[in-house]
Parts: sequence; C-alpha cells; structure tokens
Amino acid sequence: MQNEMIDRPAGRYGAPRRSRRHRRWIVPALTIAVLAAGVAIAAVAFSRLGSAEVKGELGGYRVVDDRTVEVTASVTRDDPAHAVVCIVRARSYDGDEVGRREVLVPPSTADTVQVTTLVTTSRRAAVGDVYGCGTDVPAYLVPAGA
Repeated sequence: MQNEMIDRPAGRYGAPRRSRRHRRWIVPALTIAVLAAGVAIAAVAFSRLGSAEVKGELGGYRVVDDRTVEVTASVTRDDPAHAVVCIVRARSYDGDEVGRREVLVPPSTADTVQVTTLVTTSRRAAVGDVYGCGTDVPAYLVPAGA
C-alpha cells in the first residue's frame, strides 16, 4: 500500500515531479556534454593556431639612441624556400609602442635564420620585440623582379 502513487490534483499541488532516479543522470550527462564541447573547441583552436607555418622570436635588441632601436629576430619556417614577413617593434618604458617596422625575410636554405633591423621610434624606447611573423608578404616589400 505504501508504494502506490497517489494522483493529486495538478491545480492545487502543481505538476508531478520527476523521480530522483531520473534526475540523477541529468547532471553527469550535462557535465560530459560540456567537457566534450570543451575538448572539441580546444582541438579546433590548436589546429588553427597551434602549428604556425612561421614563428618569430626575439633574438635580442639594443637601444642605439633616443630615436632608434636595433632588433634581432630568429625566424623559423616550415618551408624556408618562401619569403615571409615579420613585424618588429619598439616599446617605451611604460609599454607604449613607439616604433614599428615590417621586415622581409628572404628565402633561405636554413629552417631558422636571424634578421637584424633598425626601428625608428617617436620617442626613447626601452625594449625591442617581435610582434609576429606571417607568410602573407605585402607587394611593397618584395624586391622588383622577384
């Protein structure tokens, strides 16, 4: 007698609730779904951002004077037979960008090469760094006849 379900008027007591057994699997199922979505997003992000065709790292910098910084970058490419472009910049002590320059890295036989360039600044710089590198070389950087 005690295990029988009693039908109660919905107008007075509200809609009947789901059993606890039914509710117990909802939270783990939602957790698994959220984790699966997170793994899928991470996989897509890694495939698009994780393996760059070209990577530029700061090799060193030297503040030449109040308006000039010399920046050396180490550039590693998957295919060294193609030219790439790197953006190097100078920043002031407070972190503001005070100078920027695009540098053409010509084709080479080595996977990793070093390029050194001078960056003209609008005021005294504290550091030089590599903003990034890419394979989309603008036409104005390609030498005539190349």
